[in-house]
Amino acid sequence: MAAPIEVDIDGRTVRLTNLDKVLYPSGFTKAEIVDYHARISRWAIPHLAGRCLTFRRFPDGTDQQGFFEKRCPSHRPEWVPVALGPGDRRGGIEYCRIEEPAAMVWAANLAAIELHAPMAIAADLDHPRTLVFDLDPGPQTSIVECCQVALEIRDVLAAVQLDGWCKTSGSKGLQLYVPLNDDDAATAPTHDAAADFARAVGQLLDRRRPGTTTTVMAKAQRPGKVFVDWSQNAHHKTTIAPYSLRARPTPTVSTPVTWDEVDDAAGGRIELSFDASAVLARVDALGDLFEPVLTAHQQLPRPG
Repeated sequence: MAAPIEVDIDGRTVRLTNLDKVLYPSGFTKAEIVDYHARISRWAIPHLAGRCLTFRRFPDGTDQQGFFEKRCPSHRPEWVPVALGPGDRRGGIEYCRIEEPAAMVWAANLAAIELHAPMAIAADLDHPRTLVFDLDPGPQTSIVECCQVALEIRDVLAAVQLDGWCKTSGSKGLQLYVPLNDDDAATAPTHDAAADFARAVGQLLDRRRPGTTTTVMAKAQRPGKVFVDWSQNAHHKTTIAPYSLRARPTPTVSTPVTWDEVDDAAGGRIELSFDASAVLARVDALGDLFEPVLTAHQQLPRPG
């Protein structure tokens, strides 16, 4: 293995180890993961900052068993902040926060290949900033059907004056985010309210598209259907963060996409799958397609 090195990133010293270690079956190395984290940080960090992050680490590579790490390592640098978030029987957990490029690189050195973020920020854990529809293709379906469902959800949202933005999961599915960003605790929806709304939309699709979607958790219900996972809006749940790598055979990325791309993918005209190099090229050309998710202010319709 290559000798450890120290790099300076904006005045922070980050120690990097085993940079030549291959962590993807395709040959993608730890050095390439570090490079991706460093280069994508400009666009990724706004979607990570201020949140209780869960790492999914693969120190032996993505073809081996990884593990989720909620509790921020005690050996973290002093400049990696933590935030108290949903806990376990022992109480709250101090999660890592990623606020700067050096922290992105530090996480990469831990082989934290996947970065999972909650819908709420650490400063207000009770009110989600965003609502998410996690569209998961069951057996005999693919992201093509997910895109078809996303287009229908967009129409339902438009009927109640809501806009949404899509990203690939970086795995098999698609995720549709509906920004809320309500800073008033008196009017901001709870996690339960967000989940109830997402489930109601999913159930409406079940009636409109019988046999093609499901909101039922049981996996036996999913063959030939897209699972509209409304439960990702729960207080304790996290979703793969925008621009995060995924632990797949190749370094695919959870990638923001345009509605035109979703429409083209729904019609089978393009494939929605992007690896690290493609995503870096996209942000250079297009910027952050997911930026409105951080800035748009919207309100869910009132029950009744």
